[in-house]
Amino acid sequence: MVEKNKKESEEEKEGTIEIEYITPKKKKSEEPKEERDPSKAIKNMLKKKESEIKQLKKELDSLKDEFLRKAADMENLRKRLDREKNEYFKYALSELLRDLLGILDNFERALGSENQGDEGGLKKGVEMIYKQFYDLLVKQGISPIDIKEKKFDPHLHQAFITEESDQVEEPQIEEVLQKGYTIHDRLLRPSLVKVIIPKKDN
Repeated sequence: MVEKNKKESEEEKEGTIEIEYITPKKKKSEEPKEERDPSKAIKNMLKKKESEIKQLKKELDSLKDEFLRKAADMENLRKRLDREKNEYFKYALSELLRDLLGILDNFERALGSENQGDEGGLKKGVEMIYKQFYDLLVKQGISPIDIKEKKFDPHLHQAFITEESDQVEEPQIEEVLQKGYTIHDRLLRPSLVKVIIPKKDN
């Protein structure tokens, strides 16, 4: 301070005053270490990416395991359904065949009565077997096709024999050669019939 005052006094003597301003030195702004060291910033970025990759790999493995488990479950389900379907088709007629065995038993009894010379017993046995068999078919949803008013229906009847006549104006059934049957309102076998058709004009 003494030296500065001397300087000022000397300058006053000379007639000029020179003021010197001392500005404080600016402190260097503290920059983040990452900006000062780019290699560290890159390393940190790589670490973050590696962590993300590990997480994604873990999720991928989890999804892969879940997919494989579900695929195995689906394969097991498919095999089980195939097995059940095969068993169903293999044994679907079990109940019907069991009923047919009863009819077979009656046939054997009827044949046994024939060997004993009982013709009346044979006829009666056959009639019983017929009724038993017919009832079984009805139980399974089978019914004979009725011939209504002898009208020919190509959806239900099959013309085995045709004969021309001038006494009819449209095809009519004259005789049923073989009965037809339906199962649950669906055609099982058409009736085989003799049909009279209108005579063609020459």
